[in-house]
Amino acid sequence: MTLTDIIIQRIKDEGPISFRDFMEMALYYPELGYYSSSDDKIGKTGDFYTSSSLTPVFGAMIAKQLEEMWQILGKQQFTIVEYGAGTGLLCQDILQYLKQKEELYDQVSYVIIEKSLAMRKKQKMQLPGKVRWYDSIEDVGPINGCVLSNELLDNFSVHQVVMEDELMEVFVDYKNDFVEVLRPAEMELTNYLAELEVSLPKGFRTEINLEAKKWLRQIAGALQSGYILTIDYGYTSTELYRTSRSCGTILCYRDHQINDDPYHEIGKQDITSHVNFSALCHWGEKNGLTCSGLTNQAQFLLALGYRDYVLSTAEPGKNMLQVAKKVALLNHTLLVDMGNKFKVLIQEKGISNQKESQLQGLSNAISIK
Repeated sequence: MTLTDIIIQRIKDEGPISFRDFMEMALYYPELGYYSSSDDKIGKTGDFYTSSSLTPVFGAMIAKQLEEMWQILGKQQFTIVEYGAGTGLLCQDILQYLKQKEELYDQVSYVIIEKSLAMRKKQKMQLPGKVRWYDSIEDVGPINGCVLSNELLDNFSVHQVVMEDELMEVFVDYKNDFVEVLRPAEMELTNYLAELEVSLPKGFRTEINLEAKKWLRQIAGALQSGYILTIDYGYTSTELYRTSRSCGTILCYRDHQINDDPYHEIGKQDITSHVNFSALCHWGEKNGLTCSGLTNQAQFLLALGYRDYVLSTAEPGKNMLQVAKKVALLNHTLLVDMGNKFKVLIQEKGISNQKESQLQGLSNAISIK
């Protein structure tokens, strides 16, 4: 029985399901969901690239920022918690850089929280014994350090809503094909927009990520002192709710091609939505987190010395023209293409001296409104 058949049967048994439940099944249904299967997802043989799949320099720059965080926290025991570690490349590159910092490396413990059992299996095959895996951040215990995620929140299952005479939620029905129907939105969804002071014009369609609220609440409860470093594509509220995005931001990825039809090749393609960074700051503050700052990936990497590091790691003896071409391609991808698309948000908790805790990666922060 295919995943499509399973979803159709559920609709026949229960009636229309919310888009959020459809997305959850499409991505995470045991063994058949996109992230639950063992197929390659990331890299040349997968459906998309991540920054860490392109070069170890990305992980090195993240590690450099983690090193500064460790210094601000007093050079004590430092726990790195990575959510959704994919193939484990980012973890591998971070630890490879930190090995050069003996005092820090000795005090680092690295934790991965991975929802996908298939991904977890791949990670365990290549990552060192220093890494531990947990199902939930509550199982880790009080954390002093940094909670890290790279392209995680865009895969949280989201509710879709459309503003008509009142706010309506998108449900998925099946009548010889998948069709969408609208039902009045629950209070939690209308309250979400009201609390962010967002007023949608009639006909405007968008996503609401309630899972991100729960995620931040859990992290805030476990984080004793330290940071949350979130890298993903998305916008602030000012950008997200512009008229040009009135059809929503759902995008699907398959074989490095992009489409906007989530009802196609169910379980075989990734489904994503853009992150609202203003909302993350808002819900974070409600749970005791302070927003350290927001910047884009290009400015984050450049502030941490990306250009010099790339040149310093060029292989000696290589043809300089080939090296220059490789560096130019990498710069265009990480700094221009993905660099402008991706944002870096850092939130903090329990940092005693705010003036001395300005992070290097946030040297060129942008407005969060």
